[in-house]
Amino acid sequence: MGLIADARNIQRLDPAAKSLVEVMLLYPGFHVLISHRIAHWLYRHKRFFLARWVSQIGRGLTGIEIHPGAKIGNCLFIDHGMGIVFGETAEIGDNCTIYHQVTLGGTGKDTGKRHPTIGNNVLIGAGAKILGPVFIGDNTRVASGSVVLTNLPANSTAAGVPATVVRVNGAKVNPADDLDQQDIPNIWAAKLAEMESRIGRLEVAGQDVPPSIDELDTGSPQ
Repeated sequence: MGLIADARNIQRLDPAAKSLVEVMLLYPGFHVLISHRIAHWLYRHKRFFLARWVSQIGRGLTGIEIHPGAKIGNCLFIDHGMGIVFGETAEIGDNCTIYHQVTLGGTGKDTGKRHPTIGNNVLIGAGAKILGPVFIGDNTRVASGSVVLTNLPANSTAAGVPATVVRVNGAKVNPADDLDQQDIPNIWAAKLAEMESRIGRLEVAGQDVPPSIDELDTGSPQ
C-alpha cells in the first residue's frame, strides 16, 4: 500500500476532511508520512546523516518528530499531530490512530530495542506516553493522558498513570465505561473510593487509622 492509500484512510477517519486533495495538501499527519518514508529508506541504506536531516525537515514542517529508524505500517492516521515523538526502535502496525502529544519513547534504562511495539488497529489518545520496549496488542485502546510502562494484551482498554487495563475482550476488569476520548475511566477515583471503604471498615472494627487530610495541621511550620 502507498501514500494514496494513507491519504484515503485519513479522509475516511477524519470527519473534518472534505476531500482527498485537502488531506494531501493540508494535513501534517500525511506530510510527515512522506518525509518519514524518505528518511526511513535512507536510514535502511545507512545514510544516517541524510536520514536525520530529512526527518528534521519533517519535524520543522509538521511538529511531529519521527526518528528515521522507526517502523510504521500501512494506513497510520496521525490526527492533529503536534508534539508527537516516536523513538528510533519504535514499531507501529497497520491501521493505527494516534492523537497529538503522544510519545513512543524510551526509559533511558534499555539498550538495543528501547521503544514500544504497537500492534494493528490500535488507538492511542492525546497526551498518552508509552515508554520502554513494551508491546501493545492488536485492537487495544490507550486513554488520553495515560502512561504505559508494561505490555498490554490484545483487545483491551487501558487508562491511568500508570496505565491499568480496564477492559479485555469487551468485559470490564473494573467499573469503567468504553473509551471514547471524552468519558475516560477515572482510575484514581476508583482507588480512592476503595481506600475510603477500607478505612471505614477499620473504623467500625475499632482499629486505629491514620488521620484524614482534613484533620492534618496544614499551617506553616514554626
